[in-house]
Amino acid sequence: MSTTTTDTERGVAERAMGIGLRGLNWLAGSDLLDRIRIRKGVERALFQGTKQGFRTATAAGRTFAAAQKLGKPARQPRSKSKGLFDVTPDDEQAMFQEAGRAFAADQVRPAAKAADDARKTPPEILAQATELGVAMLGVPAELGGVMEEGAATAAALIGEALAHGDLGIAYAALAPGAVATAIGLWGSAEQEATYLPSFTGEDVPAAALAILEPRPLFNPMRLETKARREGDGWVLDGAKSLIARASECELFLVAAYAEGIGPATFIVESGTKGLSIEDEPAMGLRPAATGKLILEGARVPATAILGEGDRADYVECVNRARIAWASLSVGTCQAVLDYVIPYVNDRQAFGEPVSNRQGVAFVVSDIGIETNGMRLAAYRAAARADQGVDFAREAAIARRLASQKGMKIGSDGVQLLGGHGFVKEHPVERWYRDLRSAGVMEGALLV
Repeated sequence: MSTTTTDTERGVAERAMGIGLRGLNWLAGSDLLDRIRIRKGVERALFQGTKQGFRTATAAGRTFAAAQKLGKPARQPRSKSKGLFDVTPDDEQAMFQEAGRAFAADQVRPAAKAADDARKTPPEILAQATELGVAMLGVPAELGGVMEEGAATAAALIGEALAHGDLGIAYAALAPGAVATAIGLWGSAEQEATYLPSFTGEDVPAAALAILEPRPLFNPMRLETKARREGDGWVLDGAKSLIARASECELFLVAAYAEGIGPATFIVESGTKGLSIEDEPAMGLRPAATGKLILEGARVPATAILGEGDRADYVECVNRARIAWASLSVGTCQAVLDYVIPYVNDRQAFGEPVSNRQGVAFVVSDIGIETNGMRLAAYRAAARADQGVDFAREAAIARRLASQKGMKIGSDGVQLLGGHGFVKEHPVERWYRDLRSAGVMEGALLV
């Protein structure tokens, strides 16, 4: 690299070398790089079982082994506060957001209906999502990650972008990144060296964060899945619900109540004896091929507990998951808004567009207002997470809005289309089903 290369160009080149051609290929036809004046740097870098209860064994996983030894855990630096709340993405975040939008429009949305019918996301879609770098947003740069600082905001932006294409596909694509993010945030040096390199290559393992349990009024702070000490390890018993691509997962991050510690998470490889999978079809999120993880005397080593089993880390994990689901809801609510506006403008009744009726126009306006409110809440929570300041209140607000307003927006979208809203010819019925998930899911994704 010549001595005249600017610091910005050098930074872009180093990150691009870390991910090959991933993600940036989607920007080739975009004018974003020209608007933020970094096209030259980027181009230079580029040159260089079933519902009836049948259980199956977990997927035969790879062997995870430490590729290097770390003296201490690697961590992404915290973002610096600007003093004022600013929702404008920086250059790096804008690149990922634009790439996610292009991918969602060109690949995800056209594949969504077939994926919903088949209850499976096409492998090529998952592979292309991996090329975007979504699995490594939370991986520290020294271990092959692509973000210089905390990635919660970038993850929220790309989650929103992908969910605009389809929330179920977004869930399937982002699930491995949740595991990588958790290990990058709270894992020990040994855990990072063992697992994170797998998330920075081309062959990213199917992985999932398993917090939700199959029971009513689930509280993530009162887990029924238990981890008891036995000899020099832990034994896990319980069940986890609605796990993305459960039958394919090679790695699970399981939340359990640990004896003598409290709520904690454990790294569990799919080859662990005592694990089995039940298919668990749901009304929404169908492309994620959700399943139930059964743990019956699953024995893991003492080193399997994430980090030091700190309760504060587990609480932060739950709060970050809530932000992630809020951002996905925002993307789907925006899809509803973008679909119903042209529909009500084109649909004629009594010689005029139905949008001329106040009863229709006011509902559409409410969808726009509430979607923007949800977006601001999610962005604020993610920004505070990146800065390393308390964000529990903001995460709770974001989840509350996503749960209540998101479900109403889905219902209003169906209502605005009348009979068309109830049939599969139009995607709003699918979005309505998917938006219900924000109110019941706890965990599974992280920002």
